[in-house]
Amino acid sequence: MAEKPIILNKTTIAKSRLFCIESLEIQFSNGSLRHYERLARSRSGGAVLIVPMLDNDTVLLIREYSAGLHRYELGLPKGKVDAGESFLDAANRELKEEVGYGARLLHQLSTFSMAPSYLEHTTEIILAQNLYPEKLPGDEPEELEVIPWSLANINGLLATGECTEARSIAALFMAREYLQSI
Repeated sequence: MAEKPIILNKTTIAKSRLFCIESLEIQFSNGSLRHYERLARSRSGGAVLIVPMLDNDTVLLIREYSAGLHRYELGLPKGKVDAGESFLDAANRELKEEVGYGARLLHQLSTFSMAPSYLEHTTEIILAQNLYPEKLPGDEPEELEVIPWSLANINGLLATGECTEARSIAALFMAREYLQSI
């Protein structure tokens, strides 16, 4: 494998409340120079996506408005990690805000990137088990609908057309495989 390229110059070319676009001038080990653009990592501590298990087969999904597609989607609860907060603490907080449950047992399944060629962002995938009712106020503009779903029927979920987020789909399959192995 070749040496990792060197970033010669990094410039912010656009910035909004949520996004920062950077221009990168990169030199590869063979001398080739290229310019790339990427969405830079947010200033927060990252992001979490939670797989909340009500029991060994029942996952709790949420129905939430997705502005990118301008429709409601079924998926897993998720959110940013606040400054000074661990991934596991953020997962438990988001779970309480979005689903109305806390978890006594949290396990990191994986770290996902969505589009590593142009997006400097990763999401920690957290399995939440041994749930107990606890609701915290969240930042959602409306109450989220919580929908129990059988992990044994992920294909049925996909067939509804309401769950299209790749991170949620991958995390559901990973959680099912993990739970079947323990």
